[in-house]
Amino acid sequence: MPGVVLSLSDVGVRFKMTGTANTAGFFEPLKNINLDIYAGETLGVLGANGAGKSTLLRIISGALKPDTGRVINRGASVSLLALQAGFDSNLTGRDNAIFGGMLLGHSRKQVVQRLEQVKEYSELGDFFDEPVRNYSTGMAARLGFAVSTVISPDILLVDEVLSVGDAHFKKKAERTMMEKIASGQTVVLVSHSRGEIANLCDRCVILNNGNLIQGFTMDDTLAQYDQIMMDK
Repeated sequence: MPGVVLSLSDVGVRFKMTGTANTAGFFEPLKNINLDIYAGETLGVLGANGAGKSTLLRIISGALKPDTGRVINRGASVSLLALQAGFDSNLTGRDNAIFGGMLLGHSRKQVVQRLEQVKEYSELGDFFDEPVRNYSTGMAARLGFAVSTVISPDILLVDEVLSVGDAHFKKKAERTMMEKIASGQTVVLVSHSRGEIANLCDRCVILNNGNLIQGFTMDDTLAQYDQIMMDK
């Protein structure tokens, strides 16, 4: 059985609320989450809007620290591929790609050697050397996808990116993800698409009201998700 590369142990996250509608004074998107991520698996994360899916990915990536519990990373590099990829808008696509690759633990030299691949894959052309502030949302997503797939981490976190972009790039992104999955890349995929999760993932979990739900099998988990969405 593949080894565990990252674990969440009793992880909880609270956001302070300043309005009067929430009498508790805080919102808790994640409550006592326990989850193991295994090397080489593709794990799907399902849930309604506001269920905490993106918060979970930020916790796994290390971008957000839990208020309770702990994240146990067994030496894996992790990259969060999201629409808002955390680029510095004043830097060029090229410079953001360099910094992004170095944050994954690669040397500057290693990253520079792959920059032309990133440029070609992103299809940004001359915009690769323009400040990211001049990019459209789709262009920034293409750059983020290129950096995270060409300069590959141990664990790739994908937040709804496969549904973004024109039809050509969407097909290209889906094909790349299939290749990554087939090669043994560890992937955590957030999607609103039940079919996408069923087709791409080895197993899936559900976030609902801050709690993590997992059935005994993929079909069992998907059936529970269908029931949750019917009850919404």
